[in-house]
Amino acid sequence: MYEKDGEKYFIVDSHSHFWDASEENWVAGAEQYAKGWIDCFYGYHKLGPPSEQWDWQRFLKVSEEDFVRDVFDEGHVDVAIFQSTYLREWYRNGFNTVERNGSLLERYPERLILNGRWDPREGDAGLKQLEEDHKRYNFKGVKLYTAEWREGSRGWTLRDPEAMRFLEKTQELGIKNVHVHKGPTIWPLDKDAFDVRDVDTAATSFTELNFIVEHVGLPRIEDFCFMAVQEPNVYAGLSVVVGGLMYARPKFFAKVIGELMFWVGEDKMLYGGDYNIWTPKWQVEGLVDWQMPDDEQFTDYAKLTTDTKKKILGLNAARLYGIEVPAECQLGAATPTGDVEQPGEELVSGTAGL
Repeated sequence: MYEKDGEKYFIVDSHSHFWDASEENWVAGAEQYAKGWIDCFYGYHKLGPPSEQWDWQRFLKVSEEDFVRDVFDEGHVDVAIFQSTYLREWYRNGFNTVERNGSLLERYPERLILNGRWDPREGDAGLKQLEEDHKRYNFKGVKLYTAEWREGSRGWTLRDPEAMRFLEKTQELGIKNVHVHKGPTIWPLDKDAFDVRDVDTAATSFTELNFIVEHVGLPRIEDFCFMAVQEPNVYAGLSVVVGGLMYARPKFFAKVIGELMFWVGEDKMLYGGDYNIWTPKWQVEGLVDWQMPDDEQFTDYAKLTTDTKKKILGLNAARLYGIEVPAECQLGAATPTGDVEQPGEELVSGTAGL
């Protein structure tokens, strides 16, 4: 919990990792890709404040003690949601697997939520694995990586028939939240494989699922916004937006937040710290203090109220994941429900004066 100026904020970090990019975990013959991947992450890491930057060796693999200190003890995070990313083409034991994340879940069950993953190219074996993992961990969400390499394939889309089969299984199992990486590419993955345009097909086809678009489709912010405003079950995941832009690119950060506030709305934006690319402490404190600049170029963007920040930093994710929020951290009035008209809803109903 974070408190500032008498206001208490319940923090849900909707995008966190506990990865192993150590050199011992690199696949023989694919070392250049394993190193290139984590080097690219390290480049993003350097977009944070200099005082928060680590040396490269520490960045490769943090300990349990590091995680607990950085996220819970110092980072103000009440609940962190682990997002799994496998990358077995380059990392022998996987980069950030369900099993590795699950080792911490067993120790901190009240503070961690573990999401699974699936890849439609794995076929029936992948469906079976999803069922087995869900039976063990009772997933509330999954993380999808459409640009991941596999056996010569360099990506897939949510429109693929096999992906639709996996989405059907996800819905059948009662897993409600689908986090999809649709943002900046990481070398050596292909940028086009992260294109956001396949999300609307899936969101329209599976209205019982919530699609959290991680990194809001950056750099395709307009494509994301104009799609998300029409899909009531599409949400904006702010990982990378906060950590990568708030300090290093403040004007671009203001533009992105302004567009999201106008098109998507404060009830569908979820904070994600993206540990351990960045630590959450400076992001949480910075976002609580942040306000839309008074510059003329930002005058048509909404200011962020305290209630807005409380929603973004934790209450929205808590609603999607059924997390109990302490009374002192809740809003004075009830959080809007799905019955409240979303920004731009007139675009769907046809009543806009266009």
